[in-house]
Amino acid sequence: MTKIKLATVWLGGCSGCHMSFLDLDEWLIDLAAQVDIVYSPIADIKEYPENVDLVLVEGAIANEEHLELIYKIRERTKTIVSFGDCAVTGNVTALRNLAGGAEPALQLAYIQAANIHQQIPNSPGIVPPLLNKVVPVHKVVTVDIYLPGCPPSADRIRAAIAPLLKGEKPEIIGREMIKFG
Repeated sequence: MTKIKLATVWLGGCSGCHMSFLDLDEWLIDLAAQVDIVYSPIADIKEYPENVDLVLVEGAIANEEHLELIYKIRERTKTIVSFGDCAVTGNVTALRNLAGGAEPALQLAYIQAANIHQQIPNSPGIVPPLLNKVVPVHKVVTVDIYLPGCPPSADRIRAAIAPLLKGEKPEIIGREMIKFG
C-alpha cells in the first residue's frame, strides 16, 4: 500500500487548528498507518517537499514568508485544504487590516500601545516583513477544499480527511461541517 504524503502548515493563526488535529486522539494511529507526514510544525522538517498529496493549511497569509511558502505549496501539492477560519476568511488574523496597513498596525502595537521599549521589531532574516493586508489562502492560490471552524472540531477534520485518504472528495455540507467559529 502506497501511503499518502500529508503535510500540515501553520501560517498566520494561533495553532488552534493543529491542536484540534491532535484531538483526533486514537484515530491518529489509524491515520499514521495511511500517511507519511512529510511536513508539519509537529515535525522538524525544514523544506516543503515535492509531490505532496494533501496539505492542511492553517492561518491567513500575513507576511512575505507566508506568501513565498503558499506559492511553493500550490506548486508542489495535489490537494490544498484551507484549514480553519483564518485560512478560509482571514478571521482574527485579518483584524490587523483595520489599522490601515502593516506600518500603522506596527506603530499601534509597538509604539503607541507599548509602555516600555517602544521599538518596532526589525531583524532582517529573522522577522519576516508584513504584507500590507492579511488575506485568506484562496486570495493567493487556488484552494481545493474549505474546512471552516475556529478551530474545526476533530470530528469535522476526520470527516474531511477520511474520504480524501480513499481518493474521494469529502462532502462539506450541513451545519456541522460548514459552521464558522
